[in-house]
This record gives sequence, C-alpha cells and structure tokens, in this order.
Amino acid sequence: MMQITLTKASPEDLTTIQTLGKKTFYETFAPYNTEESIQEYLEKSFTPEKMEKELNNPDSQFFIAWENDLPVGYLKVNTGSAQTELQGDEALEIERIYVKAEYHGKKVGQLLYEKALNVAKELYKSWIWLGVWEENKKAIRFYEKNGFIAFDQHIFRMGEEEQTDIMMKKILE
Repeated sequence: MMQITLTKASPEDLTTIQTLGKKTFYETFAPYNTEESIQEYLEKSFTPEKMEKELNNPDSQFFIAWENDLPVGYLKVNTGSAQTELQGDEALEIERIYVKAEYHGKKVGQLLYEKALNVAKELYKSWIWLGVWEENKKAIRFYEKNGFIAFDQHIFRMGEEEQTDIMMKKILE
C-alpha cells in the first residue's frame, strides 16, 4: 500500500518545489496550450529567484507530498498580502495543489487539500478560496465535492491568450 507523507517546505526545498512545479504544471496544461505558451510560463513562473521569494514569504506556506523519498505533489497556500487577489484577513488562498500525473486518483490531492483546510483552521480563517481554470473540469469537480462554490472569475494569462479562472470558495465552520 502506498504511504504518502507531507512535510512543510523550507528554502532548502527550492529545487524540489521548482522541479515539481514545472513537471505538474506541464502535465496539467500542456495538452490545452501551445508549447510556446507553456514554456514561456514555466520560464517566468519557476525561476530560482521567484521560487526563493515565494518560499521566504511569511504569508505563504508550501507542503510537499512524498512517497518514500520521491516528491509526488505539492501545495501552496497564501494569506494576507501574499494572496494573488486580496480577499481580506479572514481568507486563506489555495494557490496551487499539483500532483504528478501518475499519482492522480490516489488521494494525494485530497491529502494536500486537507492540509490546506487544517492550516486555515489553525490560522482561524473564516473561508478558503482558489482560482481554477474553467476548462479544468476534473479540478472543478474535485473542489465542488469538497464543498466549494463559485463566487467570481478572473483572467489568467497564458502566453498571449487570456483564460478565465473560476474563483471558488468554501466557508469554514
């Protein structure tokens, strides 16, 4: 049976997060975008400098999912000014939950989501929110299954193309 453990990432995990981020983003979105757009996004979004800044931001936390010594997915949550769209001090943003394709359907995403939920509760947040691409039906179903509802939308730029993200939220008990 597969045993997945979660660890909080530190600045020493920069290369692991960078590698996981590039691989999982590519696996998720390459089939729906041009190779040029994907490569441009990966080059801008996962530079060592940008990743180091994100890992050192006190309003962001990263968690890595491991199967033994193999990193298989990660979570990034934001509060305060680290949120990609400011939603107030009562909110926690799930900016990223990404899992390697070969681990889809093995509950790794659910474990990462549950970690985000626990972080929100530990920080006494009233609600969780996220943005998910309107064409990512699998992810939308996942969040709906976990009690999220759509409340707005915003534009995500992928190369020259504007894509619509559905903003979803869950009120915490």
